[in-house]
Amino acid sequence: MQGNGFLAIWSDVSAAQETDYLHWLTREHTQERLGVQGFLAVRVFKAQLDGVHRFLIVYELEDATALAGQPYLDRLNAPTPWSQRIMPILQNFARGGGRRVASAGHGRGGVVAALRFAADELPAAGVVERLVGHDRIAAAHLLETDRARTGIKTSEKGLRANDGAFDGLLLIEGLDQAAVRAALGAVPWPAADAPPLYTMVFALAASR
Repeated sequence: MQGNGFLAIWSDVSAAQETDYLHWLTREHTQERLGVQGFLAVRVFKAQLDGVHRFLIVYELEDATALAGQPYLDRLNAPTPWSQRIMPILQNFARGGGRRVASAGHGRGGVVAALRFAADELPAAGVVERLVGHDRIAAAHLLETDRARTGIKTSEKGLRANDGAFDGLLLIEGLDQAAVRAALGAVPWPAADAPPLYTMVFALAASR
């Protein structure tokens, strides 16, 4: 990952709305966000879940201060007409950003596990080194949410209902599904069910 900050966003859309959502995301929204000072790059992933159209967006930031910077808040308080149409249809929405605690490995994997944690469940920073020791794991990142900065009320937030939140995030990036599934065994995951895997569908870097 570039920079020391991040912003991660989940949302589900219906099958009928998926194309409009993806066009908005790839043709307007991510380009708009990467025009904001402090936003460096973005990747969009789709969950490998039957019958569920769930997407994960991961922005890479210079640092967490970008989340509360005036350029970003100006955008959040002036959503475009397309954003005003898309935001209310997003289901199971969750959003959090903050700082990168620890990273290990090199490059980016095409298959990702994204594990959300409460504050008292967040694994120790050393977990990333253990993860990249597994076969075909490219990188791992432990991220910590800054609730104050991501909880600022904005016009865009008001277009959605019941935003979800989280305190920490662990990203495991691998070369294939089997490798990521195997690596998950090294993580103290509190839930009974294995988390879904995500496949990258779009990437963009800021042009400055």
